[in-house]
Amino acid sequence: MRGSSPTLRKRRLVSELRRLREVAGLTIEEVGERLECSASKISRIETGRVGVSPRDVRDMLTAYGADAATLDELVQLAREARRKAWWDEFGDIVPGRYVGYEADADSIRTYQGLMIPGLLQCEAYTRALISQVLPDARTAEIDRRVRLRKARQALLSEDDPLRLHVVIDEAALRRLVGGAEVMRVQMARLLEVGALPNVTMQVVPFSAGGHAAMDGPFVILSFPEQLDSDVVYIESTRSGVYLEQQSDVHSYAEMFERLVSSAQTPRESVTLITEIARTLA
Repeated sequence: MRGSSPTLRKRRLVSELRRLREVAGLTIEEVGERLECSASKISRIETGRVGVSPRDVRDMLTAYGADAATLDELVQLAREARRKAWWDEFGDIVPGRYVGYEADADSIRTYQGLMIPGLLQCEAYTRALISQVLPDARTAEIDRRVRLRKARQALLSEDDPLRLHVVIDEAALRRLVGGAEVMRVQMARLLEVGALPNVTMQVVPFSAGGHAAMDGPFVILSFPEQLDSDVVYIESTRSGVYLEQQSDVHSYAEMFERLVSSAQTPRESVTLITEIARTLA
């Protein structure tokens, strides 16, 4: 069930803890003094950098003067946030927070300029890409990364599938990752996934010139519950940035709409991908 993973539960929990502290009119330092712990611990809890135990939640809410119903609800949320998720076993190779958000999202809008988005990659492309980006990676690690990517891609074919709107730069289609044969298979994969009713795929052609997302790739994740606001994820080589401020999310949503306007229609994009596939035959 979307929206019920430990990742999103933790996000809801720390957001509510921060809100209740502010309602109580307390600073982080004052909470630390009352609970006889460091202010940095409270800060790390509120920013989601560390886990929070049910006991911590109970102590914090008592300090905030929360009612019994709120206390019970958030203590239960803390228990649920500590559950293990299937992606935890891959925590050493991928940010579990992002995979958790992705698993909970009911829709994703994303732009990728240099490579095929992970949810749309065929296995051969994924293996070639990982081998080139991580030249020291052993076969076992590559196998694990491929297995994780396939598990993520399953979101598109569930009974209640993820809705995906993806915009890809033509450069990603033309770049011969793994060689012509791998790219031919990849083009077929794009056409296959792009035909799914829950997937909208558009290409920004070279002829469009400059466009709104020239700065780089991004992902906008939306969730089924209104209380879970949208998140923007910007990936980098060593880490990722999560933007949750409403102004930041709004800016990226507007950017995505401008990008969609400059891209080819889904039908035109299928034609372009088909033409590129023919050149690879």
